[in-house]
Amino acid sequence: MEAREFYDQEDYTSDLEDLRRLEGCSLPVVIFNGPVCTNNGLYRLSDLGLAEARKLLAEKEFISAVGHQASAEVLSALLGVEIPLNRIEYYQLAGQDAIALNLNQRPPEGQILDAEEMLAVGFTLKLLERLQ
Repeated sequence: MEAREFYDQEDYTSDLEDLRRLEGCSLPVVIFNGPVCTNNGLYRLSDLGLAEARKLLAEKEFISAVGHQASAEVLSALLGVEIPLNRIEYYQLAGQDAIALNLNQRPPEGQILDAEEMLAVGFTLKLLERLQ
């Protein structure tokens, strides 16, 4: 099996860094429907309280990379902002924070949970920081 190259990852990273320098702003917070390391690097994963998550979103722009409708609905209700369904392949950059929904247990193979089932299973929020 050959290693797969992702669509314009290098250009994408370069463009985002250029925009950040030009606009003098920080990187947006990424919202994921689960903790995921999207690229090689050094990450830190920690628990994130609801008040802290809301504060982070109030202070920064965000990009949704939430690929499941029920997760988008649950996150929207929790965070008090519309988190759209946005099934994209996103690459978290060094220095960029992400908020991830972390289910308390893994669903059975092939099962996609709806919002009610997610609430029954339970979950926590995680802060995923890409350090390098």
